[in-house]
Amino acid sequence: MANIEENVSKLIGDEKIDMIAATSVLQIRASEIRQSQINWQSYLQSQMITQRDHDFIVNLDQRGQKDLPDRNPEGCADVFLNLVAHISKDNTIQYVLVLIDDILSEDKSRVKIFRNARHGNVWQPFLSLLNRQDEFVQHMSSRIIAKLACWHPQLMEKSDLHHYLSWLKDELKMNLCVIVYVMMKIESMAERSAVTLRGLFSGKAEKVSAELEHAEQVMLEHEKQNFSDKPTKTHKEKDDSKDSEKYKSLYSSFDVLKSHEDLPDGLVKNNDYIQSVARCLQMMLRVDEYRFAFLSVDGISTLLSILASRVNFQVQYQLVFCLWVLTFNPLLAEKMNKFNAIPILADILSDSVKEKVTRIVLAVFRNLIEKPEDQQVAKEHCIAMVQCKVLKQLSILEQKRSDDEDIMNDVDFLNERLQASVQDLSSFDQYATEVKSGRLEWSPVHKSAKFWRENAARLNERGQELLRTLVHLLEKSRDPVVLAVACYDVGEYVRHYPRGKHIIEQLGGKQRVMYLLSHEDPNVRYEALLAVQKLMVHNWEYLGKQLEKEQIDKQSGGTAVGAKA
Repeated sequence: MANIEENVSKLIGDEKIDMIAATSVLQIRASEIRQSQINWQSYLQSQMITQRDHDFIVNLDQRGQKDLPDRNPEGCADVFLNLVAHISKDNTIQYVLVLIDDILSEDKSRVKIFRNARHGNVWQPFLSLLNRQDEFVQHMSSRIIAKLACWHPQLMEKSDLHHYLSWLKDELKMNLCVIVYVMMKIESMAERSAVTLRGLFSGKAEKVSAELEHAEQVMLEHEKQNFSDKPTKTHKEKDDSKDSEKYKSLYSSFDVLKSHEDLPDGLVKNNDYIQSVARCLQMMLRVDEYRFAFLSVDGISTLLSILASRVNFQVQYQLVFCLWVLTFNPLLAEKMNKFNAIPILADILSDSVKEKVTRIVLAVFRNLIEKPEDQQVAKEHCIAMVQCKVLKQLSILEQKRSDDEDIMNDVDFLNERLQASVQDLSSFDQYATEVKSGRLEWSPVHKSAKFWRENAARLNERGQELLRTLVHLLEKSRDPVVLAVACYDVGEYVRHYPRGKHIIEQLGGKQRVMYLLSHEDPNVRYEALLAVQKLMVHNWEYLGKQLEKEQIDKQSGGTAVGAKA
């Protein structure tokens, strides 16, 4: 645990993490709430709070007795937990939560004031606030829960932990739903425009390029109208400051939706607080015992689903950071690529324009090689990275020669390990890794007759894992190259393995290949047709051998009868 904290601090530092948090929507709103004035006397007069609660909060809030929580810790916990549990007005609850957060932020050791309280279950009042309609109340409560859970040696109780992590995961999923819905709207609009254009210019081949150009312009215009890129600054930033440039927070088009009128019911919730959710996860997942709890609520697959979609670089960085701290656990490092982590992170690395995103992705890759105790898994991770063209990105980074020592150290480490894995790689290892990555391409092994003669039977290993993956790609992939190569591989397997047709039929592969005979891409149709022909030829060869055998049997039988006569 100490090593992880040291690595975290080395990579980014708590102060810089807090600087990121300071520019989030949550902190901007909190700074506004601090300026408000609460009439505590009215709450006392209406008997909504006791005289003791009133005196404590007035002394702390209005008379500037900032050391009051340290002088009277028991009273502090009782007063604030009473206020959280019994006050219903949103603006007052907002103010109380900001006060609690400020008390904890001033001194981490103050978490014991609340964790050692005699109030019963300290989590319940804050967990209940996660269900409030007010988003600020939800997310400030979440921030407080994370601090109470991470800054105290006693772990959060299992049921409360499961509740909290499930809430964080659902908040992330809500963000993903917004992204997917908006992208569907954009695609739908572009498709309608393309259909209209095809009707207008039907039969005029020379206008096809104009159609495509206009459709693209429609998509871009739609994005401009519905999304805005608004850099947000809440404190002065020096232009020549490296840290400021490195860690400032920007809100991209998917952080600040201009309007939610077009979103269906259930998606109208603003996703401005996504950074706050990610920040809470960054804190929670530093604690090893909380990592498996996060896995149990399907948290890792949720993180990777969001990273596979379009999010801004700040959220991207925070979520990859979560994966990084998860990979310090050897068992989780071994499981990570079962969630398709390496291909998704490889895409982020190739598209990254921000140094901090590059740094954290490289750090995850290093952990995926260093941390697994099973060296075979580490080798498979190396092969997967090679398959996802990570070596090419490392070469580009090597040429750029970043001033960041961490980046260059990781580049050198990964280069050495990946190059070594390539030298030890058999052609079948290359093929298996490519299939498992789901990123089939026309690499040399596919077209090698020698490869198929020697290795067709090996596709049956591990419960026909590779064959099942090929059939899955035939069903799920939308990439024409992947579909074409998968069809070709199925055909070659059937051609070189005697019982191949029967196995492919059992796995549903024949049906999928025949379905692709009507695919819109000509190359997919061509490879699907070849695969079907190979399936049928295999039948004919088998039938021919059977007929030949029967004729031989008849001839030998007739000869035997004649001899006996």
